[in-house]
Amino acid sequence: MKKRILTGDRPTGKLHLGHYVGSLRNRLKLQDEYECFFFAADLHALTTNTDTSQIQKNIKDLVLDQLSVGIDPAKVTFYVQSRVPEVAELATIFSMLVTKPRLERTPTLKDVMRDLKIENPSLGLLSYPVLMAADILMVRANLVPVGKDQASHVELTREIATKFNSTYKEVFPIPEALIPKDFAILPGIDGKQKMSKSLGNAIFLSDDESTVREKVMKMYTDPTRIHPTDPGHVEGNPVFIYHDALNDNKQEVEELKRRYKEGKVGDIEVKEKLAAALNKFLAPIRARRAKFEKEDALVEKILTEGTKKAKAEAAETLKLAKEAMGLI
Repeated sequence: MKKRILTGDRPTGKLHLGHYVGSLRNRLKLQDEYECFFFAADLHALTTNTDTSQIQKNIKDLVLDQLSVGIDPAKVTFYVQSRVPEVAELATIFSMLVTKPRLERTPTLKDVMRDLKIENPSLGLLSYPVLMAADILMVRANLVPVGKDQASHVELTREIATKFNSTYKEVFPIPEALIPKDFAILPGIDGKQKMSKSLGNAIFLSDDESTVREKVMKMYTDPTRIHPTDPGHVEGNPVFIYHDALNDNKQEVEELKRRYKEGKVGDIEVKEKLAAALNKFLAPIRARRAKFEKEDALVEKILTEGTKKAKAEAAETLKLAKEAMGLI
């Protein structure tokens, strides 16, 4: 029997190259090895933005982007978090098993508050790791694919599952973080540590050729390099990080690195070759997305079928948890 995996994305806009390098390319492998549940985390999206005017569009884009990179709905269960109300009830139960100081120690919570300049977090933002634990344990997932920066969430989920099992009855598996060996974080085109929709420094999977080229030509490079003849730094240079991650012509990349270090190639040529490599990579993704977009009812059909399956799993899990607690 295949082990079960769960992972989700907040529907806050289209997915970008950072998502591909950090998680989507790993999901392509996982869908053939595990029973996978991938969900649109619309309740989590509310933790930092209560404007829901674009959320249905964003959910559709989220699914389309995953289909466009090759994730197969015949292998993966796609669902929408808010359409499975059992997860909210399970999160309420779990909230009784974790303290406020423990939640405040969550590293990613501190990061979000810093990046978005939030001084007084809402209760929803503060407790979102508990909701995340409910997402994971709702389908009794064994593994959770995450980057190193998200591993703390899985650790909290393990603590909650262990506390529940020891307090009442063994209901939940103790999930493990599945951190891909080739996990990478793409910096933003502005040189900031991470590509992010909210920071406006991303290249999206759905960007057209001219947009990709325009964004690449504006990219941050080596600030110490004034002239094309100056020896440049390759390490930590965002343009070369992108080349390493997504340019399949490794010989070209190594040659560019050599010339850059020797001051024999300018930033413009390096960026032009990157733009060409990225557009080559994105071309089949754009084509698949255009094909799927023409099928009006496709995304809703996928989500309706997937949510039905997720809801059945959630109902069974909640029943087991409440029986263990003596609530039913």
